[in-house]
Amino acid sequence: MIRLGVIGYGYWGPQIVRNFHNLETSQVTAVCDKSPKALRRVQQAYPEIKVSQDSTDVLRSGNNDAVAIVTPVCSHYELAKAALENGKHVFVEKPFTCKASHAAELIELAERKNLKIMVDHTFLFTGAVKKMRQLINDGTLGELYYYDSVRVNLGLFQHDVNVLWDLAPHDLSIMDYLIPEKPEAVVATGETHLNGVADVAFMTVYFPRKIIAHINVNWLSPVKVRTTLIGGEKKMLVWNDLEADEKIKVYDKGVQVSSGEGVYELLVSYRSGDMWAPKIERIEALQNETAYFVECVTDNKKPINDGEAGLRVVRMLEAADKSLKEKGKIVTL
Repeated sequence: MIRLGVIGYGYWGPQIVRNFHNLETSQVTAVCDKSPKALRRVQQAYPEIKVSQDSTDVLRSGNNDAVAIVTPVCSHYELAKAALENGKHVFVEKPFTCKASHAAELIELAERKNLKIMVDHTFLFTGAVKKMRQLINDGTLGELYYYDSVRVNLGLFQHDVNVLWDLAPHDLSIMDYLIPEKPEAVVATGETHLNGVADVAFMTVYFPRKIIAHINVNWLSPVKVRTTLIGGEKKMLVWNDLEADEKIKVYDKGVQVSSGEGVYELLVSYRSGDMWAPKIERIEALQNETAYFVECVTDNKKPINDGEAGLRVVRMLEAADKSLKEKGKIVTL
């Protein structure tokens, strides 16, 4: 039984508390939030859980083996560092930190103290992403060409981070999990319209072997879209996360080129075969992820979404920020 304290009970905190509370292998001992209203909600839902407005009550408590940090990214470094220094394993909301140097420091501290860090890259635990990884690894798609994602909606506007830091970590963590090659360079463009931070942005990531990824994130879209296309040499797929049943559709479509004697004699043929929707595991991703965190702590396993994975995402976000400020200048990683 892992005993866990949670810091932050705003938008995502209640989901974290619910899932850890429902596990037979973990116990939520305390919840911390600066808002008295939020703490009253905790007490109404979980009368047995202690509440506090002071994070040190959770960080220094001898009743906790781990701490879940569900607060704005600007506070992640200080809270995670304090948790690790007090001998607690850390589960932290994405993105890991607001600086790559902070992430690297936390990773080193955790290794020195033999503690686990898990970054909340929830999508890695969805049936859809697991299926896409399987289709890539077993060669169904063939050699990868591109990853193209649209993740747009109206709001929710953030004041401490721009739209890239808010929405792009989902796709960056998925790309990091699906694409074996490591990114080489980043280009980002965008614009600020309302509250002083970029609310519309486009990010391109370059990989070896001509693999390219593109992410469109937007807080000013009239409709919510969650669609990803992954193109391969053999097959292509479309993942619509808003689809209730057939979230992934695999298309036996492609292009074949055979060369003649000169560039003007290239022979292009188009292949258009069947479409099929693979069966996808139906389980709440966060339920899967929280159980996996407890398993990694108790069995001393290295998480797939560990601090190193979080650091790789933060490095891409930092590069995107730099490119964004310089109107789309390419930034190498």
